Amino acid sequence: MTSTLPYTSTLYRCPLCREPLFPEASTPEQNLFSQSVSKQTSYRCINRHHFDVAKEGYLNLLPVQHKNSKQPGDSKAMLQQRRQFLESGAYQPLVSALAEQLQHLAPARMLDSGCGEGYYSAQLKAALPATEFAGMDISKSAIQLAAKRYPDIAFCVASAKTLPYGDQQFDGMLVLCAPFELAEVKRCLRPGGFLMLVTAAPEHLLQFKQTIYKEVRLHSDAVQALAGFQHVRRQHCRFMLEQLGADAYLSLLDMTPLGWKLPQQQKQQLCQSLTQLQADFYIDSYQYGS
Repeated sequence: MTSTLPYTSTLYRCPLCREPLFPEASTPEQNLFSQSVSKQTSYRCINRHHFDVAKEGYLNLLPVQHKNSKQPGDSKAMLQQRRQFLESGAYQPLVSALAEQLQHLAPARMLDSGCGEGYYSAQLKAALPATEFAGMDISKSAIQLAAKRYPDIAFCVASAKTLPYGDQQFDGMLVLCAPFELAEVKRCLRPGGFLMLVTAAPEHLLQFKQTIYKEVRLHSDAVQALAGFQHVRRQHCRFMLEQLGADAYLSLLDMTPLGWKLPQQQKQQLCQSLTQLQADFYIDSYQYGS
């Protein structure tokens, strides 16, 4: 898939007035999807709204009035647990399935919306080196970790309800177990672009749920109907997490809302007793405007 969009300095738009944001003190050689720009670089719109690039190499485009709490998104502790678990390679089957689909689609520009600490963005960037990747998340702590570890991806702090990008800037978008605003997805995708939506399938983390709840409610297997999109493919990615050890199971439990249901001692007992855990995902691909 080849983009018809020029690679200009209008990747971002101002979250306050929605005018294009332009980098200051930039040169034509600089890649907007890389944080190789000087740490002194800032961005400004025609209305003089000004945003500095943080020392880790990301932009914070989440105004105070767009926050739903003082520190929205995942906490530092949860993010560290997430990074530790994901970097163990336990979810490699999901990464491989996503990479295979993206290699077939060959997007020129890709956005990971709700990217967390950047693990999936980085893994997919490694599988598709010719693709320009951007990632955004509402958690400042997540983006700090992501930008510091993966400098070849353009990360920013922002809300999925108001994406900080110009119109039609991406060929593809990944939303992995994260909220999204359909109108914003449409605005930022070019016609013919695709949305890859990853959701929990019915038996995801079933063994956790069987211990925590008296009655287990399975996730839905219904395909979401998205106005303006054609559903083109569903892939069921199902694999068993076996003999990972109590620490890995505990990290995974703490990555999820299920971790809030139990006191620490009970969580540890549960994870020490586990020998296997079901991972179960749907990867649904949609094409926009078809």
